[in-house]
Amino acid sequence: MIELGQGPAPTDLIKDVTEATFMEDVVDASQEVPVIVDFWAPWCGPCKTLGPQLEAAVTAAKGAVKMAKVDVDQAQQIAGQLRIQSIPTVYAFYKGQPVDGFQGAVPESEIKAFVSRVAELAGGSADGGLGDAVEAAEQMLAEGAVADAAQTFAAILGEDPNHAGAYGGLVRAHLALDDLDQAEAILNGAPAEIADSPELEAARAQLELAKQAQNAGPVAELRAAVDADPANHQARFDLAQALHAADDAEGAVTELLEIFRQDREWNDGAAKAQLFTIFDALKPNDPVVLNGRRKLSSMIFA
Repeated sequence: MIELGQGPAPTDLIKDVTEATFMEDVVDASQEVPVIVDFWAPWCGPCKTLGPQLEAAVTAAKGAVKMAKVDVDQAQQIAGQLRIQSIPTVYAFYKGQPVDGFQGAVPESEIKAFVSRVAELAGGSADGGLGDAVEAAEQMLAEGAVADAAQTFAAILGEDPNHAGAYGGLVRAHLALDDLDQAEAILNGAPAEIADSPELEAARAQLELAKQAQNAGPVAELRAAVDADPANHQARFDLAQALHAADDAEGAVTELLEIFRQDREWNDGAAKAQLFTIFDALKPNDPVVLNGRRKLSSMIFA
């Protein structure tokens, strides 16, 4: 991989772009294919790590996206127009408009996920069609065809052993089969490169909740105990675990928030830690997560 700003771009998918060529190479080019713009500078240390990783992900996308590298020292007008306040900053353009982006150095797994997400804007795929296979396996899992889903996730990993989405899916498939030991073994065997990916973090949280569910008490009895003594934090915590085991994540979050409201330091902050476990296990845009995080934040910063 070439050094940032040195020599020609490795392929015509990746270009050094100036203020004079920004309109043609970014705005116009993004009418057909999403263009990821890396705003960097020669003096920026994190840029020297992020840039090559982003180039590698774009190259691996095989034409589903393009990349433009903009030296902010040489393109101050564009940086000002786009309000680039720190670098590295990465924007994705599609149909002439910025549609996604992030600031600062991020893990390589997040870079790959970002490129895949951008590629999908134009109906493309950054992983040779494996994303479509993962989506199909997810559909199987949702419809209850768990064994078929597990086989598909495993086949995807045969093609790409570092595919975080397939790893997370395979773990969840074994959780659906109540095979917690195998799910944990899969997680522990994940490559280090994707160990901290959002997909595996979610699977890890789901495994923890599944373990808790095995020892969850009866909801009715725990509810009665809480009603009898609203300050019994352990009973309320146990009730939250039982509610989650009964597929009532919203109810579990409500009880945990009440513990946090009464005593945020109880049991070394157990309520807050359990809230984050539930949030991690769900999709980031799940209403339970959005509402729960908002209520928790309002308590923390009240």
